[in-house]
Amino acid sequence: MRWALVKVCLAVTAMVVIAFAVPLGIVVREMASDRAFSDAERQAATIGPTLTITSDREELTRAVLSTEPGGRGRLAVHVPSESGPSDIGTRRATPRDVETVRTAGRASVAEVEGGFALLQPTALGTGEIAVVEVYVPDREVSNGVATAWLMLAGVGVALIVGSVAVADRLGVRMVRPAQRLAGAAQDLGEGKLSTRVPEEGPTELRSAAVAFNSMADQVVQLLANERELAADLSHRLRTPLTVLRLNAASLGEGPAAEQTRSAVEQLEHEVDTIIRTAREQRPQTQGLPAEAGCDASEVIRERMGFWSALAEDEGRETRVAGIDRTARIPVARPELAAALDALLGNVFRHTPVGTAFAVDVHHSGDAVIVLVSDAGPGIADPATALARGGSGREGTGRPVGSTGLGLDIVRRVAESTGGDLRIGRSVLGGTEIRIWIGLHGSGPEGGRRGHGRRVGRRIGRRRPREPRPATGPSAGPPH
Repeated sequence: MRWALVKVCLAVTAMVVIAFAVPLGIVVREMASDRAFSDAERQAATIGPTLTITSDREELTRAVLSTEPGGRGRLAVHVPSESGPSDIGTRRATPRDVETVRTAGRASVAEVEGGFALLQPTALGTGEIAVVEVYVPDREVSNGVATAWLMLAGVGVALIVGSVAVADRLGVRMVRPAQRLAGAAQDLGEGKLSTRVPEEGPTELRSAAVAFNSMADQVVQLLANERELAADLSHRLRTPLTVLRLNAASLGEGPAAEQTRSAVEQLEHEVDTIIRTAREQRPQTQGLPAEAGCDASEVIRERMGFWSALAEDEGRETRVAGIDRTARIPVARPELAAALDALLGNVFRHTPVGTAFAVDVHHSGDAVIVLVSDAGPGIADPATALARGGSGREGTGRPVGSTGLGLDIVRRVAESTGGDLRIGRSVLGGTEIRIWIGLHGSGPEGGRRGHGRRVGRRIGRRRPREPRPATGPSAGPPH
């Protein structure tokens, strides 16, 4: 792609340079020729007054030699006489050319050896026609043309080199982010879960990098859920294993009893290994640490800019409020972007085309509250939607079979800061999802007073937190 862009720019610039430089060079050559012959006409005119006064050969000879071209042997006068044409000065034009100009009565240029001869007819006092000849060498006709062509060629080469350099830099700016994205995708496919892509380059590639990082974060989250599931399921096996071990101890002595006890011990060892491995092997990310955090307003602006194109295509009215103020939160930028993408994606998937939605940011002393509202049909059973595994039931207001990983990701982001996730009825008439993000690890109880009456009215009455059963990664609220 980089070299293709360079080749295209090289071809276009070369065509433009040729299209302008060649005609301009021809014009320069014509101008040099016109300048040379204009000077020759002026020099021929200097002898005109003398010809009108006298036709004496000696006086004409002195007049010719007194001129600058005559002193250099470039001026000649052809005067008619009774014995034939008389030449004063050095003649280079042929008698035929001279006679043709005298007969026609107008100036002409004849090609002679080493240059050109300007033949200018001039009337004598006697009424006859004399012909003044001025010699113009080739070097004067093309004076400055070579220099002009060299300058045009230099400018053309400079334009081509400059355009190629600019095209190469643009190509690098476009190709490097794409190469990093491809390399990161390959690394992620090889199991390097810490791989992330810098969000830089053209707008489209920045959006692709954001989407890739969000995807990688979700993959990490899914793997963490799977490991947690393995640990939970393995932990549940300990109770029946304890019963088996006690029963095996009561079997007495014998080969069968000994084999049973050995099998139970081996099974207990394997279960402990699974639990320990699942809890220790947690994927590490290269995103910003929680202490560094990000500006929630900036991330919301960026993600709303990403989703606004699709909203415009579907005729959805959007509104964003509260993002004119910096809102630093202890959440890594990719994690917050993934949470917002999950919520906004739910709006597009689970509400009719044309449904309006809004994102509001509220600042409260020790917390930042993000509200995602829509004018859709809403969720019939928010408690079930928040519970893991409840999204697949009827009556949730979402399609049956939804995994619920979107709300689960959002909830984990909020809970990592000591906040929580709530679902209620929005002022738009549909669903309102509130993300309470603690700024100092404080829960929603600590920040409720500063939240204000408006948010409390929109969210509704506080419900006790649902217990989180040990389920798999496919369980969760609707997504």
